[in-house]
Amino acid sequence: MKELVMATNNAHKLEEVRQILGSAFTVKSLNDIGCTEDIPETADTLEGNALQKARYVHEHYGVDCFADDTGLEVDALGGAPGVFTARFGSMHGYGKSHDANANIRCLLDKLVNAETRTARFRTVIALVQGDKETLFEGIVEGQILPQPVGEGGFGYDPVFAPLEAHGMAFAQMSAEAKNAISHRGRATKKFAEHLSLNIEH
Repeated sequence: MKELVMATNNAHKLEEVRQILGSAFTVKSLNDIGCTEDIPETADTLEGNALQKARYVHEHYGVDCFADDTGLEVDALGGAPGVFTARFGSMHGYGKSHDANANIRCLLDKLVNAETRTARFRTVIALVQGDKETLFEGIVEGQILPQPVGEGGFGYDPVFAPLEAHGMAFAQMSAEAKNAISHRGRATKKFAEHLSLNIEH
C-alpha cells in the first residue's frame, strides 16, 4: 500500500478521502507525522490555499503531501463565502471560526430576501510530489435550503442540496451517495486516477 499525507486533522475530510481512495492507499493525517503547527492559509484562492498547505508539509517534513481547500460559492452573495467558507460566521459576528452552526445561521440570515439560492461547492486538491505540483478540481452545483435538514455530513451539508439529489441535502444522504456526487468526491476521484497512473507500482 502506498502512503500519502493529507495536510489536515479534520476527521470528516480524512474519512471521506480514505473511503474514496480505498485500500490501495494509506492516508496519514498531520498528527500522524507529528505536525502540530497551525499551517497558514492566507491565499485569496482555493488553489493558493491548497498549495500553501501541501508545500508547507513537503518543505518542513520532507514527505509527499496533498491538501484540499473547499469553498461554498453562493450566487446571491457574489460568490461568497468562497475562501472564507470555514470562517464565514465569525467574520460577521456569528460564533467562533470553524463553527458550522454559526456559519449556517449567518448564511441563512444573509439569504432571507434573496431572489435566487443557487450555489456550488468547489474543492481543489493540491498534490506536491518531489518537485512536481498538480491540481485537481471538483464542483457540484446546487442550492441553499431555507433551513437545515438531516443528521449526516458536516459543515454546510444540512443546507446544501445538490442538483442531482432532487431537493435532498448532503446531510440526508449516505456517505456513499454523497461521495458519488460531491465536490470533494469528484476532486478525489481525479486525484486517485492520477495516482494510479503516476505512482510506481
